[in-house]
Amino acid sequence: MKYYIIAGEASGDLHGSNLIKELKKLDAEAAIRCWGGDKMQEAGGELVKHYRELAFMGFTEVVMNLRTIFRNLTFCKEDILQFKPTVLILIDYPGFNLRIAKWAKQQGLKVIYYISPQVWAWKENRVQQMKQCIDKMLVILPFEKEYFKNKWNWEVEYVGHPLVQVVGSYESGVRSYESGVRSEEFSDRPVVALLPGSRKQEIAKKLPVMLAVSKYFPDHQFVVAQAPSIEDEFYHSFTSPYPNVSAVKNKTYALLFKAKAALVTSGTATLETALFAVPEVVCYKGSFLSYQIGKRLVNVKFISLVNLILDKLAVKELIQNDLTVNNLHLELQELLTNKQRRQQLQQDYSKLKQILSAGGNASANAAASINNFIRSKV
Repeated sequence: MKYYIIAGEASGDLHGSNLIKELKKLDAEAAIRCWGGDKMQEAGGELVKHYRELAFMGFTEVVMNLRTIFRNLTFCKEDILQFKPTVLILIDYPGFNLRIAKWAKQQGLKVIYYISPQVWAWKENRVQQMKQCIDKMLVILPFEKEYFKNKWNWEVEYVGHPLVQVVGSYESGVRSYESGVRSEEFSDRPVVALLPGSRKQEIAKKLPVMLAVSKYFPDHQFVVAQAPSIEDEFYHSFTSPYPNVSAVKNKTYALLFKAKAALVTSGTATLETALFAVPEVVCYKGSFLSYQIGKRLVNVKFISLVNLILDKLAVKELIQNDLTVNNLHLELQELLTNKQRRQQLQQDYSKLKQILSAGGNASANAAASINNFIRSKV
């Protein structure tokens, strides 16, 4: 069978790669064409476009790149029609993927969405359109199944969270996703991980604040997790003034495995950090216009998935004007020195892992669901 998969971000590339591996176990003859990244390509997908060409965040950035976005949409539609897939699989990335889903349904294509857009947070009005153009929705957050059923009378399938298996495999010694960090990449000093995101726009906003904190902790080594799609020179322009800062690429999990604490941009990375049981501060800073618009549209108590899933403020969130060097310094000091705070975090992280583990192996479950869906329609 023929699968066309679209992921537009680093996290989608990771989850897409594991989905591809599981699909190939069930369908040895699978032909997979994809938008994603290096991981999806390594897993056996034929890469059409890399997510680094698609990475625009925030209202302002999207408006400035509208021509590129529409050009990508046109190209994508033409490529799908030429490939003639058995099924179209869309992974998160709603701004692009929901447009493709609506178009694909009009073409008579079967559409499966893996990792739902976070409509419970904002733009709930999209749900009616999603119901009309998505044949099967696979969700990865435990509260989403009830949300869609109770509020929108839509039966979706909860498959578990894919990060549980990814992190678990790494911790148990299966280095399937990243090689270990060489000893020379670390000194003997305690490590603080810096995860500033995967897009240049967000990195430029947050990384300077994160780096400035390093001067208050000369006995610690601060290590930046570089996005694989961004050149080293971009990071070096920020990190070069700081003597106790280094960087690694394609080794985020090895870094988290070593870290005593982490400063993390909002998003999937907050969950990854928590699953590695690393005390963290969540950092968010966007352009003024993007933040003002988002603040009025977003309908959630917290910005981090850790806090949303636990339904409590387990990890500190420093948002927009609160993300200052002084505030970040104080919060990091607390994480490194307050034993009681660290113990409470470990309890919260344990609860989080228990909640997310309840669904089982998400990648295998999703692949099985997709396979069963296709066979029922053939």
